[in-house]
Amino acid sequence: MKKIQLEILGLSSSQSQSGSFALILGEKGGNRRLPIIIGMFEAQSIAIQIEKISPNRPLTHDLFKSFAEHVHVVILEVVISDLKEGVFYSRIVCSDGATTFDIDARPSDAIAIGLRFGVPIFTVESVLSEAGIILSDLDEGEGEGEEDEEDDEDEDSDSPRAARPQPEPRDPSGQVSLDELTKMLAQALEKEDYEKAAKIRDELNKRNG
Repeated sequence: MKKIQLEILGLSSSQSQSGSFALILGEKGGNRRLPIIIGMFEAQSIAIQIEKISPNRPLTHDLFKSFAEHVHVVILEVVISDLKEGVFYSRIVCSDGATTFDIDARPSDAIAIGLRFGVPIFTVESVLSEAGIILSDLDEGEGEGEEDEEDDEDEDSDSPRAARPQPEPRDPSGQVSLDELTKMLAQALEKEDYEKAAKIRDELNKRNG
């Protein structure tokens, strides 16, 4: 199965789930984004490694790295391998020099560990096809979103907008048209609110099939 390399594009706090964070992965050399909601501890561990900060005491993922090194096991790569009922699954591919083996892990843990070993992060086409967001398909919608935002700037932000109500992207309603959902998705992407974009993407996937 062909693997697709990913890179970490951003990490931000979740606006809908207290204590959670949105980890944004991007297709290397491509235009698809893969948002994954992770916990606070895992987000902290990933952020510390990205920023090259050395904690006073080792975190759990640092402990894993130390243990692996002591038993002469190296990490080769991390693969986000599956998506079932909205839950991502991943594998940490390891080697002891003689054999190669996989360890099942949550993507957040796998990525935090993979960063410490400096190994690449991969996924597969089936995961990106189902959960990825394609930016290039939304060029037209983004342009329309920019026009809407320019109009909004002329209005008082505290005043009601009865003349042109906008649906709330956080919880896409079944009453919203596909065209409107596409516009909402473009606006969320333009603002780099990937958590909203993921929810709208899920609604679009549900409508399409």
